[in-house]
Amino acid sequence: MSGTFVGMPSFPRAAREAVGNTTLRGNLRHATHTIRDKRARAVAELDDWAALREAGKQIKDHTLSHLDRYLVQVEEAVTAAGGTVHWAADADEANEIVARLVQETGESEVVKVKSMATQEIALNEALQARGIHAYETDLAELIVQLGKDRPSHILVPAIHRNRGEIRDIFRSEMGEWGRPAPEGLTDTPAELAEAARLHLREKFLRAKVGISGANFVVAETGTLVVVESEGNGRMCLTLPETLISVVGIEKIVPRWQDLEVFLQTLPRSSTAERMNPYTSMWTGTTDEDGPRTFHLVLLDNGRTDTLADEVGRQALRCIRCSACLNVCPVYERAGGHAYGSVYPGPIGAILSPQLRGTGSEIDASLPYASSLCGACYEVCPVAIDIPEVLVHLRERVVQGGPAVRGGNRVVLKPARGHAAERAAMRAAQWAFTHPGALRTGQRLASRTRRLHPRTLPGPGRAWSGTRDLPAVPAEPFRDWWQRTHGGKGGAK
Repeated sequence: MSGTFVGMPSFPRAAREAVGNTTLRGNLRHATHTIRDKRARAVAELDDWAALREAGKQIKDHTLSHLDRYLVQVEEAVTAAGGTVHWAADADEANEIVARLVQETGESEVVKVKSMATQEIALNEALQARGIHAYETDLAELIVQLGKDRPSHILVPAIHRNRGEIRDIFRSEMGEWGRPAPEGLTDTPAELAEAARLHLREKFLRAKVGISGANFVVAETGTLVVVESEGNGRMCLTLPETLISVVGIEKIVPRWQDLEVFLQTLPRSSTAERMNPYTSMWTGTTDEDGPRTFHLVLLDNGRTDTLADEVGRQALRCIRCSACLNVCPVYERAGGHAYGSVYPGPIGAILSPQLRGTGSEIDASLPYASSLCGACYEVCPVAIDIPEVLVHLRERVVQGGPAVRGGNRVVLKPARGHAAERAAMRAAQWAFTHPGALRTGQRLASRTRRLHPRTLPGPGRAWSGTRDLPAVPAEPFRDWWQRTHGGKGGAK
């Protein structure tokens, strides 16, 4: 199991296999439709939803524009509160820091509260290589880990599994990881939840080290915030003696007051709840209350490269609500694994190629994993214009051009396989700037329309293989206008 699945085939090939899995499609259809319908009702309760959405966008954009200042403020506030701040430029450095901190405690086990940043850097695998066992405590993450699987959704990583599959995983795997599943376990939700609770309780009580992420970091106080629905986060954040939090640098908000906006929009957009069941906040360390030692690892891993892109940087506004996944027709049919990243769906299609670059086959294909219907933008609580960024990244893949990678300005080469597309676009550009040639070509196409093939030859097969070629009209618009209006109106 890997957090970043680079090496997977391109999205079209991975998706083609996924759409043939009827069980997967049924699970996704039921879950996404249920969540998005509930979300729509929860959002409709707020008359000022549009204003909250705009406020969230403005807060995030302001923070990103002054991120250098707020990062220093976070370090000062966390240090003053008794914590220690570490800076990680990439995944390897972050994993090295966390592994060293765990080894310094003398422990070989850690419990984790759900953190996509640690999945992004494949922390579990890095710890395992050092002989340290990391146990996921979120129910869905536990299912994924026990099933030796990969997450397929931001909010519900095991959304691709049904209750029967989960029961079978618990029965066969729980005993290998700790307390086995109860005898005669059925697939009723209450029994599955109880089995997970009993399995995890002994780990909570035994663990001396906890690892978390954070939904938000408040710069003015150094406060970290985790929102979750099961209470496992509260156990991971309070019981261990040492707490290590791995947080992307984009998670910062300037003031405590800013949480007012996000603690309204995040629950409604993610779980369709008016407020989150468990909201945990901690600031440094306190004698005889919670962990005695606190470490904050601030993770870059491509984020400053993304910040340098004036169009693509809006992806860093994301608060990981997953609303875009639940309305996306492509995600609903292909599932999360086809995206080759812990960030699936529309947000993953714009975030992963920026964090990792477009050098791999899977990352070069992700900007095309969309119909550009715009549903993702409509539901985003921080107004990320995902279609705009998708088109921007498609241009980068096809044309190459200037970008920032590893903090350095580089000129990217066009990705392989797009030579025909570039040639077609250059030909179209020439034709549209030469009206006489365009008019002649349109007339020729109309007069030969009965001879046109049903599919395109050569590289064009990739387009016409899943689409009908549009029928060419009997006469061009210009000729029709000339014949019916006698040239009035200026058509040429």
